[in-house]
Amino acid sequence: MYCLYAFNGELMCFVHVLLNGLDMAEKGMKVSIVFEGASVALIPELEKKDCPFHKLYMKAKSQGLFDGACKACSVKLQVKEDVEKSGIPLIGEMSGHPAMSDYIEKGYKIITF
Repeated sequence: MYCLYAFNGELMCFVHVLLNGLDMAEKGMKVSIVFEGASVALIPELEKKDCPFHKLYMKAKSQGLFDGACKACSVKLQVKEDVEKSGIPLIGEMSGHPAMSDYIEKGYKIITF
């Protein structure tokens, strides 16, 4: 089991999270993606149909790969409402941020981007 924590807010970097998550899932691995830090601001962009990576994002979303988006960062970067509209859960059991320890306790290996 793997949890991909995406911190980087650059779209071209986040594409690699999507590609790796989909590849891992297609190979039978259990994988979850967590939007953290600046990456939460990508959600409104990726939700747009004219975004060049919208289809890739929607494929990952339809496969249930997105575990959630950081609640604290979504508030700070003023995208909380957009994240809520996307249907991606806001998570943050560690002062508003998703705790890696929760995933580790469940047996996940953490990979950060």
